[in-house]
Amino acid sequence: MEPEINDIRLTMLSHGTGCGCKIAAGTLHEILAGSAGSGAHPQLLVGNAQKDDAAAWDLGDGNLLLSTTDFFMPIVDDPFDFGRIASTNALSDIFAMGGRPIFALAVLGFPVDKLPIRQVQRMLDGCKAVCEEAGIPLAGGHSIDNPEPIFGLAVNGLVKKENLKKNGGAKPGDLLYLTKPLGVGLLTTVVKMGLLPADELGPAVEVMTTLNSIGASVATLPQVSAMTDVTGFGLLGHLFELCDASGVNAQVYWDQVPVLDKVSKFLYAFCLPKGANNNLAAFGHALVEPTDAQRFILADPQTSGGLLIAVNPDGRGALEALLGEAGLYAKPIGEVVERMEDGVQLFL
Repeated sequence: MEPEINDIRLTMLSHGTGCGCKIAAGTLHEILAGSAGSGAHPQLLVGNAQKDDAAAWDLGDGNLLLSTTDFFMPIVDDPFDFGRIASTNALSDIFAMGGRPIFALAVLGFPVDKLPIRQVQRMLDGCKAVCEEAGIPLAGGHSIDNPEPIFGLAVNGLVKKENLKKNGGAKPGDLLYLTKPLGVGLLTTVVKMGLLPADELGPAVEVMTTLNSIGASVATLPQVSAMTDVTGFGLLGHLFELCDASGVNAQVYWDQVPVLDKVSKFLYAFCLPKGANNNLAAFGHALVEPTDAQRFILADPQTSGGLLIAVNPDGRGALEALLGEAGLYAKPIGEVVERMEDGVQLFL
C-alpha cells in the first residue's frame, strides 16, 4: 500500500532546497570557462556569455523569442505548493527580461519507489494552477526516475525588441528597487532543521508564489535601465552581477531593504543555507564593512525572489505607481554609483 500523502516529507528526500541547490558561482564559472563555445549566431542577441536570465533570439519581426529553464529540489513539503513555487520561479526569468511567457514544458524527476504518485500529481496540479494564472498552457515535458525529487519548467516567451531588459545597462544615479522581501532561504532552512514550525512559513510561501509578471509592464518604461530577478545567488550575488555587467558600483540603503518577519531570530552562522556560504565565498569580497546580519541576509539564496530594477530618477514616479498598484514593495533599496577602481564594490 502506498503511504498517505502527508507521510512523505519532500524536503527529507533532497539534500538541497529550492534555488539554494544552485551550483556555486565559482564552480559554475570554472565549468563554463572550460567549455567550448557554440559559435557565432547573429540572431542570438543574449546567450550564455551575458550571464542573463534567459536567452533572446531575434525573430526578425520586431519581436524576440525568450527561452529559459529552471528546476530544483523541494523547498517545502506540500507537493501542491512545491509545484506552484517551482513554476513561479521558472516563469520569473521571462518576466525579468521584460517578456511574457507563451508556453511551458515540465521538467520532472522523482524516486518512483519512494514517492506516492498522488504527490507527484499534486506537484503538477500546483504547476498548472500557476500556468493558468499566467495565461499559458503546460504543453508537455519530460520525466525521469531520480533519487531526489526535482521539478521545474522550460519556458518560452516573447518581448518586443525595444522592451528587452538585461542585467547590464545600469548607470550612476539610477535608483534600485527590489519587489519582494528577503529571507526565504534562511526560513526554509530552519524549518528543515526543526527550529521553526512549518506552519509558520505561510508568508514565505506567499512570496514564492507571487508571479513577477509586473516585469512585462516595467519593461515598457524607457527610464528602466536594467532588470534581473533575485534567486539563488541572493541579493548579494545578483546585485554584484548587475553592477559587474554595467561597470558600476552600488550603495545599498540598508534600512529600506525588505526582509521577512522572523528572519532576525535566526541570524546565526549555523542557520545559514549552504547556498548562502557559497554566495559569500563568491561575492562577499565586494561588501564594504558589512555587519554579520547584513552579510547573512544579503547572501541568503532566494527561491522565486523579487525583481531587482535599476531606474533613472525621472522614472521613479511611474515605476512606483506600477509597483504600488500591484501590491509590491515600492521603495528604493539603493542607488547606482560610479565605479572609481577595478572590481565591484557594494557599499552599506
